[in-house]
Amino acid sequence: MERKTKINAEDDKQEIVITREFDLPLELLFKAYVEPEIVEQWMGTKVLKLESKKHGSWQFETSDANGNVVFRSNGVIHEFVLDQKITRTFEMENTPFPVQLEYLEFEKLTDDTSKLTMQIVYKSVEYRNQMLQLPFAQGINMAHNRLQNIVSKLK
Repeated sequence: MERKTKINAEDDKQEIVITREFDLPLELLFKAYVEPEIVEQWMGTKVLKLESKKHGSWQFETSDANGNVVFRSNGVIHEFVLDQKITRTFEMENTPFPVQLEYLEFEKLTDDTSKLTMQIVYKSVEYRNQMLQLPFAQGINMAHNRLQNIVSKLK
């Protein structure tokens, strides 16, 4: 099955660019990134904090079936423009990966479709390449598929 979420990782660059077109109006796609209840559903994680504003911060936590925390991430929102863009940091706690910088841009294609472009900048090419060795591409595609399915019911 074709992955709808595209990942472009050019050689010798510290970044990746992720693009995905959704069968969702722009406002709903943006809402899926800023409303804690919706984020929890499509990301399959607990939102401990999500301050969707400039200088806001966020923190997510994922637990296993026994309630043991297996993953925590956090960051700061540096730029927030409603229905247009979010610039934020992303840190995975208790991993060797340093903080990364993420630029999320939301674009209206038609009244019923929209596009997300994420540019993620890593501290080094090596860290970026290590990230790409993980099941990263498969995971983000699955998450975006869930986003599409869950948020389309909100139309």
